[in-house]
Amino acid sequence: MKQFEPPRPNAPKGGRSTPGSAAFAAASASASATALLQPRPDPLPVAAPPGPLPVPAAPPAPGETERLVGGWHHDPHGLLGAHPVPGGTAIRVLRPLAEQVVVETAAGRYLLSHHQDGLFTGLLPTTALPKTALPTGASPDYRLRVTYEGREHLQDDGYRALPTLTADDLHLIGEGRHEQLWKALGSQLRTVDGVAGTGFAVWAPNASGVRVVGDFNGWNGLAHPMRSLGASGVWELFVPGVGEGTRYKYEIATRDGRILQKADPLARACEVPPATASVVERSTHTWHDADWLAARSGHSAHDRPMSVYELHLASWRPGLTYRELAVELPAYVQDLGFTHVELMPIMEHPFGGSWGYQVTGFYAPTSRLGSPDDFRHLVDTLHQHGIGVIVDWVPAHFPKDDFALARFDGAPLYEPADPRRAEHPDWGTLEFDYGRTEVRNFLVANAVYWAEEFHVDGLRVDAVASMLYLDYSREGGDWTPNEHGGRENWDAVRFLQEMNATVYRRCPGVVTIAEESTAWAGVTRPTDHGGLGFGLKWNMGWMHDSLEYIQHEPVHRKYHHDEMTFSMVYAYSENYLLPISHDEVVHGKRSLVSKMPGDWWQQRANVRAYLAFMWAHPGKQLLFMGQEFAQGAEWDHDTGPQWWVLAEDWPAAADHRGVQELVRDLNRLYTDSPALWQRDNDPAGFSWLDGGAAEDNLFSFVRHDAEGRPLISVSNLSPVVRHDYRIGLPDTEGTRWLEVLNTDAEGYGGSGITNPDPLKADATPWNGRPISTELTLPPLATLWLAPA
Repeated sequence: MKQFEPPRPNAPKGGRSTPGSAAFAAASASASATALLQPRPDPLPVAAPPGPLPVPAAPPAPGETERLVGGWHHDPHGLLGAHPVPGGTAIRVLRPLAEQVVVETAAGRYLLSHHQDGLFTGLLPTTALPKTALPTGASPDYRLRVTYEGREHLQDDGYRALPTLTADDLHLIGEGRHEQLWKALGSQLRTVDGVAGTGFAVWAPNASGVRVVGDFNGWNGLAHPMRSLGASGVWELFVPGVGEGTRYKYEIATRDGRILQKADPLARACEVPPATASVVERSTHTWHDADWLAARSGHSAHDRPMSVYELHLASWRPGLTYRELAVELPAYVQDLGFTHVELMPIMEHPFGGSWGYQVTGFYAPTSRLGSPDDFRHLVDTLHQHGIGVIVDWVPAHFPKDDFALARFDGAPLYEPADPRRAEHPDWGTLEFDYGRTEVRNFLVANAVYWAEEFHVDGLRVDAVASMLYLDYSREGGDWTPNEHGGRENWDAVRFLQEMNATVYRRCPGVVTIAEESTAWAGVTRPTDHGGLGFGLKWNMGWMHDSLEYIQHEPVHRKYHHDEMTFSMVYAYSENYLLPISHDEVVHGKRSLVSKMPGDWWQQRANVRAYLAFMWAHPGKQLLFMGQEFAQGAEWDHDTGPQWWVLAEDWPAAADHRGVQELVRDLNRLYTDSPALWQRDNDPAGFSWLDGGAAEDNLFSFVRHDAEGRPLISVSNLSPVVRHDYRIGLPDTEGTRWLEVLNTDAEGYGGSGITNPDPLKADATPWNGRPISTELTLPPLATLWLAPA
């Protein structure tokens, strides 16, 4: 969606202003009062005579001024600033609309001459800025006294500063191996030669020139052209006096003569949409989660319980900020017993009425809910409550909004040049060019960034299948094959392998999770064995099949029995997470409870039985907000979960609270029962007791922990009570079994048909087992049994 950027009070209106225009004059006058023009606290001593001295001009070569003020000079630092020349030091300063510019040095003050278009020049005597007095690598020390409308301002000159990027930075960027790219590119608050300001750096290799515009120059970049750092494609400039909270963009001169204004791809903060400027940011957050991180680093997701509560932050409690959410969300999630939250994309995105999957600010948490440090506070608080944080990450595509990544420097840059590979047909977006070194680096570093800067514990990678196949959602000749003539996108494969390997190496205990909807082999296989290297994969097959089964009327379920058992055919081909995600409760698919057949009691009973089956099935699990209390409506972005159905005065409040109570107990028992999570990826940890009871709509299986201790799950998905129903048992004769969970319990809203007394095993062979027991199975219910 194209974004509208509202006019700013200090921004020129009505198109690009030029020197001499009323708009430009107003903007420059406003800019003269900004932080850029603030004096340094340690002014140089002024030698006599105190007044300005006229000096002869040192004009640039013919044509240089025109290139400079036109915005397409690749090396403004070679022209501006101080440069030794025969006879002294040439000083050139670009100050549009200034009435007078005086250079102040330790030796005295020197008046510069106006050359043209706001360029002031002068030739200082050698004694004014002696080279011998400078330390190796230092730049000449001087200050500027600039007069606007009769008022004098003391300024530092950013064009005397050396590049703020190091040779190592440029080498790593060129190789695509800068794993902390956000510390090199973007806006960085720095102190250079004792001068505080902000260094700006942006990758734009196709640009003819780049300038930085913002609050500090009235949104006119004439005075702030950036220099090209050679073959790296990076443009850089240090601007003195620019501090935290300053809004900015890059003004890019394209090779075909256009001028673009683009937000910073590496911006760590953004304006609140629909405004689209980037914001200079500094973190002052003090973390309090050292114990959490230390414990996390000693484990992987595979040997720990993982029960995930997926939510959309902006609509979970509409109107709450990150800090307000930090008061309510951790307590709620902790009370329900979930081990993790998964946040739908919190990266900046243009349209507030969306889920956030069209990202324009990959390095910035959305400013709609607060600052980046506010988001850090939320993550920190969740960790202190013992809750892990997974964030949705979207490296599959990006929107076409003019202010963002699309044709960033006037030509395809982040996207492939071939439109058949660039266009994403499903979402009207652009795909990343995974074969380009710098683009791959941008994304790999971004994954590391969220783990290192925000301490997130996992990345759920969206739409992996669309990355892996060149013909994804493309028909006929609308796609181009790979170098071998196939449909696999090997550049995307190499990118995903690099991303996963880098994250796991740098961030111990962090897990990456693939939303991959095809049968691509090795999604969770380690990269050194040829796999993609993810820690977990969403089990979309289980989700689709089990929801298809449970939506049938019970009388028809026997014809679909294998839809509930088929998942065990491939359960150990990958490391799986079972998702009932936001995708399943929107766009006419109905909420989880509304999918169920029967009357209101039966719908809730089906939900309860289904959730207990899900929690017992091998694999981690995920449930989207609102489904934990069986809300009846689909998720609505603007209103969020239907919290009011839990209110005392709601007629069916007890029904909804019953489902919520079940979810609380499921999580408690799950976490306390290693049999349900310790051997998720080990076939020896699962066996069917009876997977073929199609006529009875019944499923029974046993899970084992690492010590061999069992837990049995029995699901009766018929609306009839089954008395004296015999099932085989996995243990020796004489063992007694307790019903530790029954989804038909009255406290959950069920009918209260339970097995209150311990169940004793006997020597009757059943289901291929030498021992068995008889029990009562309530209607539309799941039981868990554990040894007494």
